[in-house]
Amino acid sequence: MQNWALILGASSGFGAATARELARRGYHIIGVHLDRRATLPQVEAVIRDIESAGQQALFFNVNAADPEKRSEVMDAVEAHFRTADGEHRIWILMHSLAFGTLRPYVAEKAEESLTPRQMDMTLDVMAHTLVYWTQEVVFRGLFRDGGRIFAMTSSGGHRVMPYYGAVSAAKAALESHIRQLALELAPRGITANAIRAGVTDTPALRKIPGHERFMEIAVERNPHHRLTTPEDVAKAIAALAAEDLYWMTGNVINVDGGEDIVG
Repeated sequence: MQNWALILGASSGFGAATARELARRGYHIIGVHLDRRATLPQVEAVIRDIESAGQQALFFNVNAADPEKRSEVMDAVEAHFRTADGEHRIWILMHSLAFGTLRPYVAEKAEESLTPRQMDMTLDVMAHTLVYWTQEVVFRGLFRDGGRIFAMTSSGGHRVMPYYGAVSAAKAALESHIRQLALELAPRGITANAIRAGVTDTPALRKIPGHERFMEIAVERNPHHRLTTPEDVAKAIAALAAEDLYWMTGNVINVDGGEDIVG
């Protein structure tokens, strides 16, 4: 059996680090990402590292929230699996999509406040897509029984920060989706867990106004006095993907060096 990992948001941050780590541990990688020409070199670097580890890399530069593109990606994956030697199935589905609107709900000027379209887009991309991609993989019979689902959440799921309202709502919804998937997929032996990383210097974090101060506070609070790294999270996900951890599901798991427990 050839195991694959499907990573949504595979070109940078947690997704890229996890793609590299899983490739080193023998997984082939299906990467879904949305990049313009300026950032394509970083995608190419991830693909090179996967192939240097001796694994296959199927990458798709598409909008993961577009239903037609989702179907096209899965058509291509199915076709690849049919023509490949041996049996190929997805063991890991990782959701690491970070694309949302950072605006206050109620700004000083009405036109600077979050709009319904921006709210809907943020929740769709950063939360609801987890459900739709899971449905696609399961209904096509591409998930191995006993597989693993991981979704990247953050402390924003239970804390408030300036400009973070829509993303915070998306993270809370994402955690709720994980619990529901854990319930419904248990008969198939598929687990679903959310990973709550500590503050990490990623492209997504740098889009948040005042992120420099967030990083300073995180270093002060963290018992290790450093930020979480994408590699810290990637190693945790690789370990949590072990077959022996079949009884761990429906959780929000802190991978933060103890940052969240410090008041």
